[in-house]
Amino acid sequence: MSQRRASCVCGQLRVECTGEPFRVSMCHCFACQQRSGSVYAVQARFRREDITAIEGRSQTFVRKGDESGIPTTFHFCPECGATVYYVSSGAPDAVAIAVGAFTDPNFPAPVFSVYEERSHPWAVPRGIPMEHMD
Repeated sequence: MSQRRASCVCGQLRVECTGEPFRVSMCHCFACQQRSGSVYAVQARFRREDITAIEGRSQTFVRKGDESGIPTTFHFCPECGATVYYVSSGAPDAVAIAVGAFTDPNFPAPVFSVYEERSHPWAVPRGIPMEHMD
C-alpha cells in the first residue's frame, strides 16, 4: 500500500496517508479560486482512517458552501499560508487534501470537475465528467 505525504510550502504542516484517494476532483467555484490563487483547485479525498498523521500547527477558516450551507473547515499553515487539508461537516469521515501539497506529478488525475459554470472559458477540462456539487 502506498504511503503519501503532503505539506505546506515551508514544511511546517504535514499530512501523511496511505492508499489511494477515493475521489480526485477539480473545483472552479469562486471560493476555491480565491483560496488557491488559481483558476481552479484540485483536491484528493481520503477516508479518515487512511490518514496516518497530521503534524504541525494549523490555522483554520470555516466557510459555508454556496448552495448547501454546509460548513467546511480549511487548515492552512500559519507560517506560509498554504492550505493543506480540509474537512466538511457534511462528510466528516473524509479528509480532502490539496493535490499540489503532495508535490507528486504522478498523482492520480481528477475524475470530476465541478462548478464549471464559474470557470474561466480557457480553463474548462476536456474529458472529465462534470458533477454539480458544493
